Amino acid sequence: MPVQTASFARIERMRWRHVVRCVSSPALSLCLVVLTLPATRAAGQEQQSDWQAQVRKYCDVSDWPSAMRVVEAEMVRAPQDLDVKAWHARVLTWAGRLEEAEHDYREILAVDKSDPDNWAGLAAVCLREGKMEEALRAVEIAVQMDPNRGDLHAAYASVLHAAGQRIEARAEFAKAPQPIKAGRRPKNELRVGIENDSLSYTLANHGQGATLITRWTPLWATNFGGGFYQRNGIFAEKFVGSITLHAHSFAAITAGGAIAGDNTVIPKSEAFFDFDRGLSIRDAKILKGVEFQYGQHWYWYQAARILTLNGAATLYLPRDWSLTFGATGARSAFSGTGVEWRPSGISRLGFPLVAWSTASLSGNIFFAAGAENFASSDQIGRFSSQTYGGGLRFEFGSRMYATFAYSYQKRTQNRTDSYTGAGYGIRF
Repeated sequence: MPVQTASFARIERMRWRHVVRCVSSPALSLCLVVLTLPATRAAGQEQQSDWQAQVRKYCDVSDWPSAMRVVEAEMVRAPQDLDVKAWHARVLTWAGRLEEAEHDYREILAVDKSDPDNWAGLAAVCLREGKMEEALRAVEIAVQMDPNRGDLHAAYASVLHAAGQRIEARAEFAKAPQPIKAGRRPKNELRVGIENDSLSYTLANHGQGATLITRWTPLWATNFGGGFYQRNGIFAEKFVGSITLHAHSFAAITAGGAIAGDNTVIPKSEAFFDFDRGLSIRDAKILKGVEFQYGQHWYWYQAARILTLNGAATLYLPRDWSLTFGATGARSAFSGTGVEWRPSGISRLGFPLVAWSTASLSGNIFFAAGAENFASSDQIGRFSSQTYGGGLRFEFGSRMYATFAYSYQKRTQNRTDSYTGAGYGIRF
């Protein structure tokens, strides 16, 4: 019977636990940043106009009609005042009347292009309308006008993230003031999932698991999880824990291990470490960034010892496309046999499908080949395989997502494995 171990495909999927998510929901976070812009401007003033205080009071309780009546009355009194018209555009944005808000901002900018707040406001509206290129262009102008304002850098980071330029987004978000950053990054993320392997030559394998990731400080995070497995009718369970150091401007380094009630069908213990380094390529039109990963994973079974060396490179392309190439070398030592190395490789293409104001749908396809099983039954052994698969990821709201994956594997001896998996995550 083949020995089971962690597949590169799963390791590749798990890499996202090391990536710092700089924003929760791009559209909502940008709106919150823009919401602070009038406050930022007013901070240097001794007092605020009564009508502005009334507008803020109504906006605090989402009473948009009342806020609009106050602003429109002020527009009648001062029809040429661009600041009043800017308030009108902001309230329209918050009320969800995006086309009218965009029209207002463009009218203001046709008269006066010198205020970065108005460019940021236009970017917020365009982002919610799905006009990504126009949002990027507008927020870039805002940052160029006042590069010392952290709130504009946070707005720029939100648009970059929505546009798929995540490495650049992290760099911009690092320039935002601490209160803004703290409000955008949830401390915890809970993931749950199920998986099923339908094997042509034996009983189906099943698995269920949950993981809690906690970002305690900007530098340190922990990952604790557990899983239950049914392999060929035999039940097993496992507990996994790890700690990650996010060394800014260097890399994310993770170390951890696992213990299990293995019943001889999963490893009785494991140890691993991973190194994850991302590089941003500024002003590049095609290649926006590169991420390199290296990891080692040790598995101790009742009758075997496995060591895997895993390497991967991810190329970040425009419009949230990505291309990953990975390789695994597995060193197997079975009882009664010698030590041998077996290679395997994978290529994966990620791409966006649909984007809404606060939600998005993305997908991926991959091909893998070698001695390792890239489906989730996680078996290395005396067979070779070719695996074809893909998945979907749906981000909805600002803090939740769902995933689905499918793969089909062809093995030697005319054996096949069809894998399906589904997961749900929530950030809080």
